[in-house]
Amino acid sequence: MLPRRLAVMTGFGSSTGMLLHRLARLRALNTRFLRFCLVGVIGFALDAGTLQLLISGAGLDPFVARLGSYLVAATGTWWLNRRITFIKGSCGASLNQWLHYLSVNGVGAGINYGIYVLSLLTLDMFRQTPVLGVALGSALALIFNYVANLHWVFGDDKG
Repeated sequence: MLPRRLAVMTGFGSSTGMLLHRLARLRALNTRFLRFCLVGVIGFALDAGTLQLLISGAGLDPFVARLGSYLVAATGTWWLNRRITFIKGSCGASLNQWLHYLSVNGVGAGINYGIYVLSLLTLDMFRQTPVLGVALGSALALIFNYVANLHWVFGDDKG
């Protein structure tokens, strides 16, 4: 709303005011995306730390431990995204939203892994350096997860 008031105060026409409003909206979107990325970094730390704890401390098989660490990380990132990324879309039933978050982000995990596998199967560069496949899969899944969480989990939050 500030850009509209600024346009009136400065005497600029409505098109300039709308441009200022859109720039402010874009800045807010970028800030929210950065918060989403920060939550993802924290989620990675939760995932990796829990995985190590379950393998070393509890003696679980790495494949079973990975399921537990994913659940811990997904729950942590859901909670953080509710609190700092998609604040206005965090009203309503927590359990339903958490289950929806797990399913939507599960699709994102599938995209991540699918891109990784596809890149390794089709391009020599990725076979020689598999971490490139991880990076590509992660980047595309990040975009999917952000858009999906914005529109389908947190209800097209505007803040």
